[in-house]
Amino acid sequence: MKLPRRNFLHLAANAAVLSVAPRFAWAQTYPSRPVRWIVGYPAGGGTDIFVRLLAQPLTERFGQPIVIENRAGAAGNIATEAVVRAPADGHTLLGFDAAAAINATLYDKLNFNFIRDIAVVGMIRGPLVVLVHPSVPAKTFPEFIAYAKANPSKINMASAGNGNPTHLAGELLKAYYALKEQGPFAVRANLQAFRHLAPPDAASALSASTTSTIHNFTNP
Repeated sequence: MKLPRRNFLHLAANAAVLSVAPRFAWAQTYPSRPVRWIVGYPAGGGTDIFVRLLAQPLTERFGQPIVIENRAGAAGNIATEAVVRAPADGHTLLGFDAAAAINATLYDKLNFNFIRDIAVVGMIRGPLVVLVHPSVPAKTFPEFIAYAKANPSKINMASAGNGNPTHLAGELLKAYYALKEQGPFAVRANLQAFRHLAPPDAASALSASTTSTIHNFTNP
């Protein structure tokens, strides 16, 4: 079954950090050694921060240290494959977001099946915040939408990467408000008043949003 495009974007844009592990049978004593928690993004991004906030109380509860390892790249697929290939004993976790679902639709040949190979053991949902550069003459969200409609192709939108939830959140916003684009970008991606620029990660995107080249950034 194929989801309508808007429904798919809506689901994907609900930024969530997933605590997931290879499918395994729980032992009576868990964990029996330090737990490795692999994050699919560089340090400083929303997913990384979520994981680090959870790691400390879990360390205290488990009585075992949690070692966080950032493995960025390929929209999180590198980190996911590393967890899938780890021993299925629950001592290797994956910190991920909605890209886990998005990637299944964007990549034809993955070396894993997320639903088959990974067990979700926890989920956190958080809001996304729209940030604009001070040069944008909009003080409220309705003013920003009005400005975008009046100035097609003039707004550069940053995200944490192509296919990332922050990217699709921006695409959802454009689709929901029917922001049409004029010019060469109208055919490419069939989208709208924003030009999407993808820095390598969320931290870089946030930094870029302080310059005059990025006018809009959606972030957890």
